[in-house]
Amino acid sequence: MNLNDRMNNNKASNYLLEFWTPVLLTFTIYLGIRNYIFEARYIPSGSMLPGLQINDRLLIEKLTLKRRSPKRGEIVVFNSPFSFDRILGVNMKKSVIKCAVLNFPIVASITGIRDPVCDAYIKRVVAIPGDKVLINTQGEVIINNIRMDEPYVKNYCFLDRFDDSSCPTYSGKVPNGHVLVLGDNRENSWDSRFWPAGPFLPEDQIIGKAIWRFWPISRFGYLYF
Repeated sequence: MNLNDRMNNNKASNYLLEFWTPVLLTFTIYLGIRNYIFEARYIPSGSMLPGLQINDRLLIEKLTLKRRSPKRGEIVVFNSPFSFDRILGVNMKKSVIKCAVLNFPIVASITGIRDPVCDAYIKRVVAIPGDKVLINTQGEVIINNIRMDEPYVKNYCFLDRFDDSSCPTYSGKVPNGHVLVLGDNRENSWDSRFWPAGPFLPEDQIIGKAIWRFWPISRFGYLYF
């Protein structure tokens, strides 16, 4: 190989290095921030109406709940019940690589490409470890015999003329390391009440808490609870 060939090879190598280094660095920083600090999520259903609307874009913060347990009223994003409920997930296996690909923004935007075990859910924490909780037929939450004030809930479960409801009830004590989560739209939310293996969300399945709505601009702002 002569001098010109070596110089051309060096130029090609330098070009590839200059092109791919910032691309890989950007991708690495993106993954680091997304996995450990913040990530964006959107609302795919009406389970959190009226406070959170379908297609709202939220910022999920991941550091706080690594240092402490969730509080009542906080809105949390967590792994799909199909990944931790022993009945729902009996024939399902979660692949970290597969879920990372399916949840990548570009791929996630392609209609029809999804796996229930890779989904994330967003609900509100209504009871924490040690709480003696009762959820009645309307979806109201009573903790230690005190009915919780939940101004964010506008749609309770409908009662027919016999005072019956399609919403399941629950009565029990929240175990350590778990919380109980419900959607604000109590009449239309597939949440803790419906999980076949039990109504409790393991704290280690929580991805983070929703803190900010950045889209649409008309509802831009901090999410209070």
